Amino acid sequence: MAEGAVVVEEERTGRSGEEPDPRAGELSAAVARLRRALAGHPAPLPDRDAAEDELAALDAMARTGHLDVSRLRSSLLLVAGAVGSVSALGSALGEVRAAVDRFGETAPGVPGPREGA
Repeated sequence: MAEGAVVVEEERTGRSGEEPDPRAGELSAAVARLRRALAGHPAPLPDRDAAEDELAALDAMARTGHLDVSRLRSSLLLVAGAVGSVSALGSALGEVRAAVDRFGETAPGVPGPREGA
């Protein structure tokens, strides 16, 4: 197998050969939708570049499988601060938030932080 193919396979399956986390795919798809919505939004946004940078970081984390929950949440907070007041982007931003929140969920049957324990 060519060296480049090994790298691609490692990124797709994770370093230990495990199957990719389906939450990462959901995050990547949600980020792509918000990126498209942001690109199509005609109004100038003062923090557009910051939002685009953080969306790129979120996408990179999702694609590589290096998913640090605190870094995901930090990026989400920066994106929300940059575009959160734009109602046209609210739905796509909500999808990214929901995808990030899935990484904070505990094991099935165990209440998460928002459910009360």
